[in-house]
Amino acid sequence: MTQLETAMAILMKTFDTYAGSEGSKDSLSKGEVKTLLEKELPGLLKAAKNQDAVDKMLKGLDFNGDSEVDFNEFVVLVAALTCACHNRAPKK
Repeated sequence: MTQLETAMAILMKTFDTYAGSEGSKDSLSKGEVKTLLEKELPGLLKAAKNQDAVDKMLKGLDFNGDSEVDFNEFVVLVAALTCACHNRAPKK
């Protein structure tokens, strides 16, 4: 596999590892997202000034308003964090 194919496989595996422990295998509950972030992106939570900031970010991920984060919403999170970490966020 190429590096990009490997990265995509890891992204899918990571989502699948955390999805479904509290409900649907096709989405992450608020608790599952928090667990994923704590284990896979611990620096992100440490950088948060307070829990309200984390909750606001998680709420913003839920584009369809179903109180869960599906795979498409998860990919948007990872892409946005990747851009932010590499100063490649769109210029406004």
